[in-house]
Amino acid sequence: MSCSLALSNSPALSPPMSLFRNNTPIISPSPEALNLSLTHLKPSSSPSSPCSPFRLRLQKPPSGSLLSSSVLTSASLSDSGSTAGLGPRSASAILKRKRPTRLDIPMATTALHFGVPATPCEVMREVEREGCGYSVYCKRGRREVMEDRFSASVKLQGDCKQAFFGVFDGHGGAKAAEFAALKLQKNILDEVVGRKEETMVEEAVKAGYLKTDAEFLKEDVTGGACCVTALIQNGSLVVSNAGDCRAVLSRDGAAEALTSDHRPSREDERNRIETLGGYVDLCRGVWRIQSCLAVSRGIGDHHLKQWVIAEPETKIITIKPEYEFLILASDGLWDKVSNQEAVDIARPSCVGINKQNPLSACKKLVDLSVSRGSSDDISVMLIQLGQY
Repeated sequence: MSCSLALSNSPALSPPMSLFRNNTPIISPSPEALNLSLTHLKPSSSPSSPCSPFRLRLQKPPSGSLLSSSVLTSASLSDSGSTAGLGPRSASAILKRKRPTRLDIPMATTALHFGVPATPCEVMREVEREGCGYSVYCKRGRREVMEDRFSASVKLQGDCKQAFFGVFDGHGGAKAAEFAALKLQKNILDEVVGRKEETMVEEAVKAGYLKTDAEFLKEDVTGGACCVTALIQNGSLVVSNAGDCRAVLSRDGAAEALTSDHRPSREDERNRIETLGGYVDLCRGVWRIQSCLAVSRGIGDHHLKQWVIAEPETKIITIKPEYEFLILASDGLWDKVSNQEAVDIARPSCVGINKQNPLSACKKLVDLSVSRGSSDDISVMLIQLGQY
């Protein structure tokens, strides 16, 4: 038998006092046992306290048991006795409890994306893609979401000799990398159209980066992104970067970095930051701006925009037969794998075999970085330059 206590002001849970005056044995055949257990629950005789502050509610026992028969005997008593304020009612009616009103709890709504749509990269652990002349493989690190993004467009304006590629490494969230992957290509191409001289193309790429940065800052969201892009047109390779994403060229098997990482540890970058009133210090072995960010250029980073600029460095070269392939990758690769190592591992899958498998080379590079302890997101894109 189980029991519970309820406040006296609850009429639905207060049985008649006749139950407490019953001397019929319920559990023990000894009347003294029941009387002893209920003595402290009898109502006070004081006029100021017409009824007891507690009431005992007995749970209905299973039918057919000895306990059940005893309770039924108690319930069949005369209903002449009544509880103050309730009037006469039977014990069987008073033991029934009304079901409470059902609560309707609303379901969670879809998360907001602040004008930037989500992509499969955000929720998937691995993303791979193969296209005309390129392969890319991305693997999420220990973060809950992937913050790396990429873009690839071939046959620009219907010309198979023109293409645009990019790898974007987000920090403080994926919003800036997502935005750059969607907008940077268009902004650069809009500026480049009709310009052929190298200096004009370089200025056009710079304008595209700065426009993308300005548009993202208007979104009023946090975070930033490092970028590396490659524009192929008219037999030229235009490589640009802002941040620590890197482009490495294989020239007959020799690695040649086409970009230089933008980090506060670079002397020219530190001088620029300090000239603008900022400072660079060493935090747990990493040089950071304002003790915060470990890169000195990129898209976004509104709170550090005075020092973290979006202006890229650009290098333009003419594609030659000895230029085999180009690797674009985030720092998740380059922090653990050297330039020459990357070329040496990728080259057997890209050069000198009948059936090339550049996607396999991308996976090998990512797996090597992970095996060496990388916990960062890693994105590797391999572009075959032979067809351009």
